[in-house]
Amino acid sequence: MSIEAAKRYAEEHFDDFLDDLKQLLRIPSVSADPRHREDMQRAAEFVRDRLAAAGVETRLVATDGFPIVYGERLRSDDRPTALVYGHYDVQPPDPVDQWVSPPFEPVVREGCVWARGATDDKGQLFTHIAAVHSWTTAAGELPVNVKFVIEGEEEVGSRSLETFLQDNRELLSADVAVVSDTSQYGDGIPAITYGLRGITACEVTVRGPRQDLHSGVFGGAVANPANVLARLIGSLVGPDGRIAVSGFYDAVRPIGEEERRRLAALPFDEQAFLREVGVPASFGEPEFSILERRWCRPSCDVNGLVSGYTGEGPKTIIPQSAVAKVSFRLVPDQDPDAVLDAVERHLRERCPPAVTLQFRRYHGCPGVVIDTDSAFMQAARRAIRAGFGADPVLIREGGSIPVVASFRAILGVDTLLLGWGRNSDNLHAPNEHFHLDDFRHGMLASVALWDELARCGRQRRQSATDIA
Repeated sequence: MSIEAAKRYAEEHFDDFLDDLKQLLRIPSVSADPRHREDMQRAAEFVRDRLAAAGVETRLVATDGFPIVYGERLRSDDRPTALVYGHYDVQPPDPVDQWVSPPFEPVVREGCVWARGATDDKGQLFTHIAAVHSWTTAAGELPVNVKFVIEGEEEVGSRSLETFLQDNRELLSADVAVVSDTSQYGDGIPAITYGLRGITACEVTVRGPRQDLHSGVFGGAVANPANVLARLIGSLVGPDGRIAVSGFYDAVRPIGEEERRRLAALPFDEQAFLREVGVPASFGEPEFSILERRWCRPSCDVNGLVSGYTGEGPKTIIPQSAVAKVSFRLVPDQDPDAVLDAVERHLRERCPPAVTLQFRRYHGCPGVVIDTDSAFMQAARRAIRAGFGADPVLIREGGSIPVVASFRAILGVDTLLLGWGRNSDNLHAPNEHFHLDDFRHGMLASVALWDELARCGRQRRQSATDIA
């Protein structure tokens, strides 16, 4: 069994793996659009068949939504087991008229493959399938046990995944999970993401009169729901960016000095960042850097506001109601339910009796920080060095990947977040693409990863559910 043979096979068959990826990218597996239900089934079957061709025993698991592709290749009980997660569904391609080439007709140009799903997540996922194929074909066997869980509902909230995890804890038992659905830190700077912010969200509705009223006839005598909602939402965040909800920061885990030094050492150009996002200045807690605010501190954001007349010209009314959608990014050790409890209390205490307030809660997940000194993390660092020819930097991510928290809570495993893509790959936007160099380097890093993980031995621990 030789890693060199697996590496050679991956390099020599790169074009074949790219052709397979293109076939997958041609399938418009848009989970949010009911018109693509048959395409979702085709994408699941394609992934199943490519895993089977890689020597993985694979099947489709029916759910209330779209199928989960489960596969396993188990070598021996004394070898560590890696659980690979990915998703075959993609975001809608709209606005289609902004694409240079059709979103589901992959083309190679400028050193990239361009198509919806190229980087999120079909291209990144396929690096692991190709790496396993290279090992099993050229070396005869993998040095570790692998299991695959590939879902089709990530872009619509992973409705079926948590049930699947809960119902199959023994089947999915593993020592470490591997997810490639994040990004490198920058061009030519590979990264391992060791922390994710959590999330919780709510919808706040302020209701006033039973119908819109003439603002001249009734103004000054009836509370305006839009005015009230604006004051309520404005009360959530202070002028310095600090969230003004009582108790909000009680459970926030502080940033250690060593971590602050490590983040400060990352190459970061504040002026370039401001130009990229198109704002004249940054905003937030002044005692924290921009990276710390984005990755390590909680935040509150209004995601949408709807009220009254929004057409051309004036219409002088008191609207019947006003609605705001609000989300909170959380950090360890904040509890999503406790945060919403505090937010609801804050709003109700400030809501005047002249209107009524409705508070709707949405599902959330906690923030996660992974031990950067673990044996598996060190193995991943060596594998990335082998695949990319550069040492990875350690970063956090401001977004949320709920499955990482679910893997820890339900299966008792931590996750290696190994992003091969780039933030500039236009994920979720027109002209999504994946650099061919990143596809190649990610595949070679995955080839090396299985060899490096084998050196760690088994380190399985109980899930939180089992401990309870």
